[in-house]
Amino acid sequence: QCAGRIPEAEAVLDLLEKCPEHQKKGGFPVIVFEGLDATGKTTVTQAVKDTLNGVLLRSPPACISQWRTVFDDEPTLVKRAFYAAGNYILASEIAKASTQAPVIVDRYWHSTAAYTIATETSGEVQDLPPVQDEVYQWPEDLLKPDLVL
Repeated sequence: QCAGRIPEAEAVLDLLEKCPEHQKKGGFPVIVFEGLDATGKTTVTQAVKDTLNGVLLRSPPACISQWRTVFDDEPTLVKRAFYAAGNYILASEIAKASTQAPVIVDRYWHSTAAYTIATETSGEVQDLPPVQDEVYQWPEDLLKPDLVL
């Protein structure tokens, strides 16, 4: 529906439709690095990739990252949908890459969840969703990493 207003949305959805459902991880480990902006994730992920002779992937994935600024200017729900779609596209890339080498990921689902929580609360601890809230639950149909740092 939003393709008329945001032409890039159609391209993102086309990429998402090409992703297989319930991606399966290959035999190599998948390690995700999470953290705030400008905390050294890029430096660390590059070093770990080099040390392990692995593959480095980023969220949002390269195939849609050129549209990030477009979606970042949209209302919160549209922005969230873009990053959620990016997680599933990235999962497809992770599944393929993990059959050939260790995979190092610079951000993944955790960043999306943290952003969702941050935009839904006033910043007060007592306003956080309860521990059992679904926002903290890993999506059943999203490929899980072996380790998150």
